Amino acid sequence: MGKFVIQPHVRLQEWVAEERGYFRDEGLDYEFVSEGLAGASRTTSAVRPADVTPIDMRSGALEDMAQGRACDVSAACHWAVSAVAMEGAGKMWGHAYSVSPAGIFVAPDSEYRRPEDLAGVPVAVGYHSGSHYSAVQALEPFLDSADIKLSFAGLPYDRVRLVMRGEVPAANVFGAQYYLLEQLGYRKLVDSTFVMGFLISNSAEQEDVARYFRALEKAQRDIDLEPERYKKYWLREMPEDLAALVDVRRFGPGERIVFQPYTREMFEVTQRWMKGRSLLDLDLNLDGGFEEAVLTG
Repeated sequence: MGKFVIQPHVRLQEWVAEERGYFRDEGLDYEFVSEGLAGASRTTSAVRPADVTPIDMRSGALEDMAQGRACDVSAACHWAVSAVAMEGAGKMWGHAYSVSPAGIFVAPDSEYRRPEDLAGVPVAVGYHSGSHYSAVQALEPFLDSADIKLSFAGLPYDRVRLVMRGEVPAANVFGAQYYLLEQLGYRKLVDSTFVMGFLISNSAEQEDVARYFRALEKAQRDIDLEPERYKKYWLREMPEDLAALVDVRRFGPGERIVFQPYTREMFEVTQRWMKGRSLLDLDLNLDGGFEEAVLTG
């Protein structure tokens, strides 16, 4: 039996569990692979326009998971996780989910001041990812569907750098990227908080999965009680040039894991919402059901 491979998700819980020895206490033989989609970027600077600008990148979290991730557990928005789980790329964990702070930001001197000002304005998001779907969900109360415009501008830290360089007028970001832009004075026009799901590989040992989540539950309690103690871990998955611009002690606690079932109702509401807006234009079979996609046992 090999090590249990964990892909972090630019959040605090895994690093807290490691610091406090919770994985070890559970008897989990584990390792991290930190080069996951959530913490990656293709641009290299917030100030140089010479980088390759990843505009209109038609690949995101859904495609990354569908191709297979080299890990036993990873995370992404519940929209994408539930979709790839129905296609057999793994199973969605049915005993927990998380909720991440997110928002659509513009530059401090931007002419856009209200969500309604974004009518027809391309908002930078990640393709088939949480920022894609949550931007639509967040803007629907303010704009007609025809007025919601998106640009597919790469990975999370790419969007931070692009909006900082003035190469996109607005960007939807979450977690660490959200706190970073907020601290630097970028203006949040609308909140786009959204749910994350956990993808479990088909080869993962179920007892190891249970050990992993028991450790995370203890870590979540520690974060709830003493968040200031653990904010240093925001630096674990933040590019050095961006980390130099902020004080992570001023960040919030970020993504919060909810140790409650991801229910059939949640699953079905999510699928209906996606189908009703034609947000999955891939050749995915959405006729599968909750039992096939979600681990509830």
